[in-house]
Amino acid sequence: MPAAKTVAFVLKGYPRLSETFIAQEIRALEERGLDIRIYALRHPTDPHTHPIHAEILAPVAYLPEYLHDDPARVWRAWRTVRGRRGYRDARRTWLADLRRDPSRNRVRRFGQALVLAAELPAEVSRLHAHFLHTPASVARYAALICGLPWSCSAHAKDIWTTAGWEIRRKLADLDWLATCTRTGRDHLAGFTARPDKITLVYHGLDLDRFPPGRIPPSERDGRAPEDPVRLLSVGRAVPKKGYPVLLDALARLPSGLNWRLTHIGSGSDLATLKTRAAQLGLADRIDWLGARAQDDVLRAYRAADLFVLASRAGPDGDRDGLPNVLMEAQSQGLACVATRISGIPELITDGDTGILVPPDDANALARTIAELVCDPARRTRLGTAGAARLRRNFSHADGIDVLAEKFGLGVADRAAARVCA
Repeated sequence: MPAAKTVAFVLKGYPRLSETFIAQEIRALEERGLDIRIYALRHPTDPHTHPIHAEILAPVAYLPEYLHDDPARVWRAWRTVRGRRGYRDARRTWLADLRRDPSRNRVRRFGQALVLAAELPAEVSRLHAHFLHTPASVARYAALICGLPWSCSAHAKDIWTTAGWEIRRKLADLDWLATCTRTGRDHLAGFTARPDKITLVYHGLDLDRFPPGRIPPSERDGRAPEDPVRLLSVGRAVPKKGYPVLLDALARLPSGLNWRLTHIGSGSDLATLKTRAAQLGLADRIDWLGARAQDDVLRAYRAADLFVLASRAGPDGDRDGLPNVLMEAQSQGLACVATRISGIPELITDGDTGILVPPDDANALARTIAELVCDPARRTRLGTAGAARLRRNFSHADGIDVLAEKFGLGVADRAAARVCA
């Protein structure tokens, strides 16, 4: 097998339950022969991890989340790198950014970059940031100090909430950028004279980890109080997931319709949502399970009748890219109702492989849920079609092929990886 190429991945936090797509990418690239070192800007906060995290071989180092957490480490790093040829370029770049964004966050990113540059092993030949906002800032400054190329994967919030001036500067400096939706690619292309630097790479789903497992289609149609239709939503309780809209939609369902919602996910808005559900008279029809490990989530998909996600643009412009949970639900033949925003229409063909409604439209969402609750045959058709299209067009392996080429792992590397697997 060819000598492994060594790349430092800069992540905002690791491991994180909501970023399974990053973990599956790291493991797949390792299997292709990429030697990865993970540098995280913050320690994990989730109570669980996914099985794939235990399979990842990359060592993990944590940069100081706040510079006052370890000032001696930051000081030593500065003394180590201040004489390097690239330090002046990095400092000049950072000061130019600081004038546009005079924030403590901007200072923190440069301090973290100093530590990363000082502690980076000599064999690292590239830095790669996941997310175009803060991880890319750290990677960019550290790459300048070390005289290394850098690249980036952009996903959702980072695309829509990063200032335009900063996107332009980062796109000018990096080698290449991968993004996981056509919508995101088109948006970013407007900030550069080199749109060829931007590549659409659907992160897809590792279908080996989500084999078909649906039990025979249920006949629940909302008429039996003792056997209500099982609704499921998986997502963090944050504004862009649209859970207040979902609660309003559920409150508008016909009173004689029997349903029960299970929600899986943590998030800053969880307590507020529970209060809102109680105010709407829904408290006894919703199970709030909090964060769960992947095996538990998979069992929930297989037990549900209908998956619902009411994604929307948050007040700060934050929005989903292409939510992994929709692909996971479809992999199990589960009919999905979602909103027409960002990359979701790239996955779901409205009326064929799922149903799409406008974001922030509780009435349309309520009508669609009510129709599908009463029509188990249609749910089955949508779920079957969605699973088939997912497996045709959104295999994780296809995206890894593209990324492997970007990281310099050619056809020979892939062949060797298959022989050595």
